[in-house]
Amino acid sequence: MRAEAVTLGYDAEPIISGLSAAIPDGSFTVIIGPNACGKSTLLRGLSRLLAPRAGRVVLDGKAIAEFPAKEVARRLGLLPQSAIAPDGITVADLVSRGRYPHQGFLRQWSEEDEAAVQEALAATGTRELSARRVDELSGGQRQRVWVAMVLAQQTDLLLLDEPTTFLDIAHQVELMELFAHLNRRGRTVVAVLHDLNHAARYADHIIAMRDGEIVASGTPEQVVTSERVERIYGLPNVVIADPVSGGPLVVPLGMPIPDPEAREGSEATA
Repeated sequence: MRAEAVTLGYDAEPIISGLSAAIPDGSFTVIIGPNACGKSTLLRGLSRLLAPRAGRVVLDGKAIAEFPAKEVARRLGLLPQSAIAPDGITVADLVSRGRYPHQGFLRQWSEEDEAAVQEALAATGTRELSARRVDELSGGQRQRVWVAMVLAQQTDLLLLDEPTTFLDIAHQVELMELFAHLNRRGRTVVAVLHDLNHAARYADHIIAMRDGEIVASGTPEQVVTSERVERIYGLPNVVIADPVSGGPLVVPLGMPIPDPEAREGSEATA
């Protein structure tokens, strides 16, 4: 998958202009950057959820706009940032909707579909929730159920927008390990993450963005440097070797806190 000189936005002013990016086949690619830099906008463009004003997104050698919607859903699974479930739907029913792209006039629900749903529920630890209504769940439980629905699609490409939102640290690591496992088994994974250390530990390809532009891309060792982290985030830091993975580990040095009394004094003097 790749974006070719795409311009993306929601209102008059584009958020991304003329951006090109490539997602290596079989990679675990993570997109990082500060808030409002265009990470989620780029992911929405890659998924065809947001049509480019200029340029194009290419999937499997063909412009993604040329595929029928159902064919796109058979090729890529998308976990959006703020997914909303229909009122009253159960977990099992929601996860089963991940099999919709595989249904057709001549192909109804099958044992293969049921097996895919059960596998997705088991992989995300949500099987015991299958009879419950989604709107009764905690934020972390709902997030895992949405991941299960995407996994039930059984696509070769996964696009995940902040997949660890609402999750405690144990469930964050659990899901990141699951995505890494899926990647090792041949799926291409693309995730937007805020956690730099999750990105550095699990990704093999990182795209760093700021102000709607890509400022760096490559391996974690190439992208996650102390100088670059401070330039992108304005965060003083040191980067050390992760004692578990050996990759880069970002250690913040802290941020200066403005002194309101000093500011009031300077205003009074002025």
